[in-house]
Amino acid sequence: MRALYSFLFYLLVPFILCRLLWRSIKAPAYRHRWHERLAYYPKQHAQGVIWFHAVSVGEAEALFPLIRKIQILHPDARLLITTTTPTGSARVKAVLQGTVEHVYLPYDTPGAVSRFMRCFKPSIAVIVETEIWPNLFACCGRNGVPLYIINARLSEKSARGYQKIPSLVRPALGQVKLIAAQTQDDADRFIAIGAEKQQVVVAGNIKFDIDIADETVEQGLQLKRHLFKSRFVWIIASTHKDEEAIFLDIYKQAKQQIPELLLVLVPRHPERFGEVERLCKLQQLSVVTRTSGDDCHQDNDVYLADTMGELKMLYASADVAFVGGSMVPVGGHNVLEPAAVGVPVLFGPFMANFKEIAGGILRHDAAIQCQNKDDIVRAVYAIYGDAAYRAALIEKAKVFVYQNRGAKARLSEMLDQTIAQIAR
Repeated sequence: MRALYSFLFYLLVPFILCRLLWRSIKAPAYRHRWHERLAYYPKQHAQGVIWFHAVSVGEAEALFPLIRKIQILHPDARLLITTTTPTGSARVKAVLQGTVEHVYLPYDTPGAVSRFMRCFKPSIAVIVETEIWPNLFACCGRNGVPLYIINARLSEKSARGYQKIPSLVRPALGQVKLIAAQTQDDADRFIAIGAEKQQVVVAGNIKFDIDIADETVEQGLQLKRHLFKSRFVWIIASTHKDEEAIFLDIYKQAKQQIPELLLVLVPRHPERFGEVERLCKLQQLSVVTRTSGDDCHQDNDVYLADTMGELKMLYASADVAFVGGSMVPVGGHNVLEPAAVGVPVLFGPFMANFKEIAGGILRHDAAIQCQNKDDIVRAVYAIYGDAAYRAALIEKAKVFVYQNRGAKARLSEMLDQTIAQIAR
């Protein structure tokens, strides 16, 4: 079955590259570093690396606390971080800078995977969350590379898809030393698609171990004091196409009850910054972009955060946060960041990618889920008009995050045993 999969993947590579070229029209970074995706490297890289793979920004952000802990425990270790997207790549470079090696993950063809392995000779492989690549996993097995899937999650939909190709998925999972699942439901789904029970443990969700530096919070508070002044700041974070229009309409309505309201928009993808700015102007709203460096005056309606890597700081500047990707069927984004920063959290009905976290935070009455525009307006009015209610939401959310911490320590202990054995 894997031979057929490999043949089909080779046939698809030209179309995948064409898709990258198409995406590069709006995001030029997709046009660059194709040689890494095919595992051709123009220079010599470190070998014997501890290798982590995080698909994009969300997985990378979850991984950073664990990386820092491993760097402290093993200061001489050489670390490699791979990503799939340019935004994930940019975040790795910005946060970890020169302390790790970084390339894109190669496509899952036998040739590319073999070149990647020969170049880096990883001593351990750690995949974050959901990636199952049959050729990559098989190559780890042939080369004796201990393979882990950490912070592992598997949706019901993905599990049903994998169950349709057991002859491909079961051998791949057979190469995995340990699957550290986020929840028992995730663990059960991995077992259902072919993992052995002894391969799977429940370690919790590393996203709860989020690091919020005091200086990050202070920068946000300074932004609120000096740039936003006395405005009531409502941040809409990680928005996707068709989402911004919803909140621009709501803004016009809410502005009548909250005259000092300022909308801070943070699009998820940088290639959409210009599109969102044009949309604001089309709605006849006064917009200031962060990269312009212009002051934000009382008559400005929207502050457009057209930068990357500043979301935590921007959360700290806000009075209420709505986490995007949840008013359109994208699956939602991480509600734990604003909760940990200390801002009331709202989100929409589409939270499939964060189902357990969304359910947990709602059970603790620590956030508000909004099904439609009317729900959003009511929630914002309630937070604006009731300081005690706002403070209670913040406190309950912080408690929820704190009570679920610990996955970083558990995962670090699991990996440290293998790393120590390799080091000897």
